[in-house]
Amino acid sequence: MKQPIAGVAPSESFEVTIATAWPSNAAYSLGRMLGNWYLIQGPLSGRAFRLGNLIAAASIPLALMMYFYKLLPWVGVTYTLTNRRVIVRRGRLGIEERSVSLGGFDAIKIQAQPGHAWYRAGDLVFLDGEVETFRLEGIARPEGFRTICEKAHLAYIGVKEVLEREKAMA
Repeated sequence: MKQPIAGVAPSESFEVTIATAWPSNAAYSLGRMLGNWYLIQGPLSGRAFRLGNLIAAASIPLALMMYFYKLLPWVGVTYTLTNRRVIVRRGRLGIEERSVSLGGFDAIKIQAQPGHAWYRAGDLVFLDGEVETFRLEGIARPEGFRTICEKAHLAYIGVKEVLEREKAMA
């Protein structure tokens, strides 16, 4: 169903996609290992010449294989934010693998693992108090997706509180 403004619909009516993100090569252990290697300085390092740049050039076929592996119809993962929850979907059909309700967390932290720096990536860790409830791995430039998730969470919680107050007053 289409709306004039994307993602603006009563959550009781139906679930609407607000945003989608895809994991980078940093989501895989091999990608993180390559990311660490790409940052190696070397003894004669300058701004343009680094040992890591030579490793990056030599590993282009491997990095491309990893990238295209993610695009296979039964492998590819997407992270979808809706007006109700955050979902991890797998494959071309978008089969739901796991999800967390927008009310199931109270903070989102970006956690960088070794190897993420090269890709400018990070994991989004959804916390309920101090407990990790959900994790999205290896998102490139995760600050933007975190901001969108936080805004959707605040809107969801705000509407839920107003509806509960109205029920209590009735």
